[in-house]
Amino acid sequence: MSQGLEQQAREQWKTRTGFMLASMGSAIGLGNIWKFPYITGENGGAAFIIVYLICIALIGIPIMLAEFAVGRNTQKDAVGSFRELTPGKPWFITGIFGVAAAFLILSFYGVVAGWALSYTTKAMSGDLLAIPADQMGDAFGGFIGNALSPILWQTLFMAIVIIVVVRGIKEGIEKWNKILMPTLAVLLVILVIRAVTLPGAGEGVSFLLSPDFSALNANAILVALGHAFFSLSLGMGTMITYGSYVPKNVNLPTAATGVSLADTGFALLAGLAIFPAVFAFGMDPGAGPGLIFVTLPAVFEMMPFGQFFSVLFFLLISMAALTSAISILEVPVAYFMRKFEWTRKKATWIIGTIIFLFGIPSSLSLGAWGGFTIFGLGFFDAVDYLASNILLPLGGLLTALFVGWALGKQKSLEIGGLSEASVWGKLWILSLRFVAPVLILLVMASVLGFLTF
Repeated sequence: MSQGLEQQAREQWKTRTGFMLASMGSAIGLGNIWKFPYITGENGGAAFIIVYLICIALIGIPIMLAEFAVGRNTQKDAVGSFRELTPGKPWFITGIFGVAAAFLILSFYGVVAGWALSYTTKAMSGDLLAIPADQMGDAFGGFIGNALSPILWQTLFMAIVIIVVVRGIKEGIEKWNKILMPTLAVLLVILVIRAVTLPGAGEGVSFLLSPDFSALNANAILVALGHAFFSLSLGMGTMITYGSYVPKNVNLPTAATGVSLADTGFALLAGLAIFPAVFAFGMDPGAGPGLIFVTLPAVFEMMPFGQFFSVLFFLLISMAALTSAISILEVPVAYFMRKFEWTRKKATWIIGTIIFLFGIPSSLSLGAWGGFTIFGLGFFDAVDYLASNILLPLGGLLTALFVGWALGKQKSLEIGGLSEASVWGKLWILSLRFVAPVLILLVMASVLGFLTF
C-alpha cells in the first residue's frame, strides 16, 4: 500500500469532544479505581496525593503532549511515527516497546476486568452481599483460584473489547466512549454523595484531603512517579496512536492538560467514593489490592441500600476498565494494520485473541499455576512487573528524549503547538530534556534494585 493511499484511508475522530472523551477513557480505568485508592491508602493518604499531583505536572502532562504531537504529526501508529520522523535511526524501538507494553498490560488487565464483571453480576443477584463480611477474603481467594470461572469472565470482557475496536474509530471507539464516559461520571458522583454522607465519613475525607507529610517516605514518592505512567496510559503508544487520528485544528497542549486533569480528578473522586465509606465502617484503608474486592464488598454489606450501591460500584469499575482496554488494544491493532496491510477486522480479532490467550496463564497463576514462577514472581505479577515497572517508564523516557533532544527544539515546539518564546514552550522542553528523564531514571533504578532507601 502506498503512503498516499494509507493516508487517505486513515481514520480520524469525528469530533474534538469524541477525541477528548476517548483519551480520557484511555487514561481513566482500573488505575484510577482499583490501583490509585489502595496505593494512596498504603502511602499516607493526602500527602501522597500531593506528590502524585506534582508528578502529573512534571512528567505526566509533558509526556502526554509529546505523544499526542508525535502521533498527529505523522498520522501513523506508535512504531511508524518514530520511523517517519527519524528514518534510518533506531528510535522506532521506542514504538516497539510501546506495542509490547500494550500487549502485556492488556493480557493481565483483562483478567482483573473479568473479576469486576463477575462481581457486577454477583452484586446484581445479591450473591455478593450474602457472603458474611469476615469471609469476603476467602470468597475472593476462592474465586480467583478457580481454574475456569475467571477465564470465562476474562473471555467475555475481551470479546466486548474486540467487538468495539473492530467497529473502528468513529463508530466503535468514539461512539462507545461518548456513552460510557458520561455514564461513568454520573455513577461516580452518586457513589461519592452516598459515601460522604455516611455517619463517620469525615475521617475518611480528612484522610484523603488533609496531608500528613510524616507518613511520606522516598519509596512513596517513587510509587507516585510510577503510577503517573500507569494511570495516564503513557509509555505504551496509546496516546501516540490516539493522537494519530486527531485533526490538525485541535489544540494539543489544551487536550493534554485537559485529559491529565480529568484523569486526576476522577482518581480523587474515586477516593472520595471509597475512603469515607471504609472509615465509616471501621475498615483498613491500607488493605492493598484487596481493598476493592474484599474490603468494599464488606462495607456495602453494612451500608443502607448496600446492594444498589455495590452494583453501581462494580459497574463503574467494569466500564472504566472497558474504556481503557479499548485504547490499549488499538495500539497493536494499528501497528499490525500498517505493518502487514491487514484489515481492521482481521488485525483486531487476531491480536485480541492472542492477547487473551496470553492472559490465561496470568489468571491460572493465581490458582492452579500458583507454584509456577518467573524470577521469583508468579506469572501475573511477572507480566505486571515487566510491563508497568520497566516497559512503561522506558517508553516514557525514550519519548521524552526523542522529542526533547532528537527532533530538535524548533521541530518539537512546532508539532507540539507551542511557541519558543512562550513560558509554556520553554517549560515543556525543559521537562522533556531534564526533569522527566531524571525522575523516570530514579523510578527505574528503584524498581531494578539499584536504588534503595
